[in-house]
Amino acid sequence: MKYIEIVVEASSINKVLEIAKEHEASDLRLGVMGDDGMQLIRLLVTDDKIQSVLDSLQSALRTQPSTWIIVLPIEISLPMPSKSDSKEEDSAIETREAIYKEVEKNAALNINFVVLIVLATIVVAIGLIENNVAVVIGGMVIAPLLGSNLAFGLGTALGDFSLMRKSILTFLVGITLAIALSVVIGAFWPLNTASPELVLRTKVGLDSFPLALASGAAAALSLTAKLSSVLVGVMVAVALLPPAVTLGLMLGLGDINHAFNAGLLLTINVVCINLATKIVLLIKGVHPHTWYKTKKAKRAIIIYILAWFVTLTILILVVYHAFH
Repeated sequence: MKYIEIVVEASSINKVLEIAKEHEASDLRLGVMGDDGMQLIRLLVTDDKIQSVLDSLQSALRTQPSTWIIVLPIEISLPMPSKSDSKEEDSAIETREAIYKEVEKNAALNINFVVLIVLATIVVAIGLIENNVAVVIGGMVIAPLLGSNLAFGLGTALGDFSLMRKSILTFLVGITLAIALSVVIGAFWPLNTASPELVLRTKVGLDSFPLALASGAAAALSLTAKLSSVLVGVMVAVALLPPAVTLGLMLGLGDINHAFNAGLLLTINVVCINLATKIVLLIKGVHPHTWYKTKKAKRAIIIYILAWFVTLTILILVVYHAFH
C-alpha cells in the first residue's frame, strides 16, 4: 500500500472524493484547509490500484498548475493485510511514474556515466586478457549500459521521443567510448589471444539469441515488478560490455575476423534486449495516461517491435549461414 497526498483547490475536493470512491481507496482523510485556499487530501491505496488512481487524478486535475500529487511508501501496516489482498498487491506492477524516474536517472549522460564506462572498460579488458572470470563479472556490474536500453524501451512504450533520443545518445556515447578505449588497449597491451574469456566473446551461435532475449525480458520485468535486487544478475546476464571490449581489442590487434564476430555478438545482444524489453512492457500494460498518447505510443511500439523482429531475423540468418 501507499499514501497519495493531494493538494488541490477547494473547488476540486469533490472530484478527488469521487475518484477515491470509484477506485475504492482503503482510507481517506481531509486535512485542514490552508490560508491559500488549498486543501490537503490523503488517500490510502493498494499497489494494484495506485496507477489507475494516479491516472484519474492527473486527468481530473491537469488544468490546475497549483495542484500537487505526492506518493509516499508505507514500510509496515498493522494489522497485516489478508492473504488475498497481499497476493493482489504482489502481482501489481510498479507505477509508470516510478519506472520513468528510475530509467531516466540511469540513462543520464553525465560525467559519472563517462567515468563508469572508462573504469568498467579497463576492468573488463584486464579480465578478458588475464582470463579472470570474477574481474569480467565485476566490470559487467559496473558498466551502466543497460539503463539506456531500458530507457529506450520505456520511451517507446510511453511515446516519449525525448527520452528515446536521450537514451540513444547515452548508449552510443557509452559504447563508442568503450570500443575506442579498447582499441587503444589492444594496440599497446600485449594480448593473450588464447584466453578462454576472450575467445568466448568471439564465438557466436544460435544459442546467443534465446540467452539475450531472456536477459532483456528479465531486465524489463525487474523494473515493472519492483524487483530491483534482480538487476545485478541481469547486468551480468545481459553482457553488453565484454563483446564491445573484445571488438575493440581485436580491432587494436588487427584481427578483423574475430572483431567481426565480437561485433556481431554485441549487435545480437542489443537487438534482443530491446525487442524483449518492448514486448514485456507491452504485455505489462505500461502506457501513457491519456488516450491520445496511448494510441500514439501503441502505434510506435508495434512499429519498433516489427523493426527489431526483422533485424533479429536477419541476424539469425547471418549466424546460421556463417557459422553452421
